[in-house]
Amino acid sequence: MPQVLVEDYAAEGKSLARVDGKVIFIEGAVPGDRVDVQLGRSKKDWAEGRAIRFHGYSDKRVEPFCSHFGVCGGCQWQMLPYEQQLVYKQKQVRDNLQRIGKLQLAEMPPILGAANTRFYRNKIEYTFGNKRYLKREELGDETISGQQDVAGFHARGLFDKVVDIETCYLQSEPTNEIRKAVKRIRSAKSI
Repeated sequence: MPQVLVEDYAAEGKSLARVDGKVIFIEGAVPGDRVDVQLGRSKKDWAEGRAIRFHGYSDKRVEPFCSHFGVCGGCQWQMLPYEQQLVYKQKQVRDNLQRIGKLQLAEMPPILGAANTRFYRNKIEYTFGNKRYLKREELGDETISGQQDVAGFHARGLFDKVVDIETCYLQSEPTNEIRKAVKRIRSAKSI
């Protein structure tokens, strides 16, 4: 689908657009982006797809601080300022309570944001494996192998590939150091 204007936020890190009365759920885009969409699933009233080409970016976009953003399944909305993320999260809660729960709600006070937006989680589950997720630019390079020990998170939407994380900003140290030490031990044992 060429030149779709992304109109709103949808759940699970997706945004949405409407084309000829059909709702399109889009991965990799935010409200205000103008994108070409490659559809994956398409039903009568709705479809799912991903942004494959950008014709214009939302003025709300910011540069993600994590080098793994977009590939790793850990964070989904780093391309939006935290305050904007809170607005969309509140909208999602309100919509779910009204649409799904059929509740009539009074005015909701705004969500209180976290003081820290990095290194804030108290629990993380890393994955260790030997099938590294290869980025698009690595796929044609015969010197790079996907068969190597990795430590990180499952690649977004793929449960057999692991993104080898250098630095994760979800939990404070010594988490990154522990993950790297376990990877070194695992690699030494497999030699």
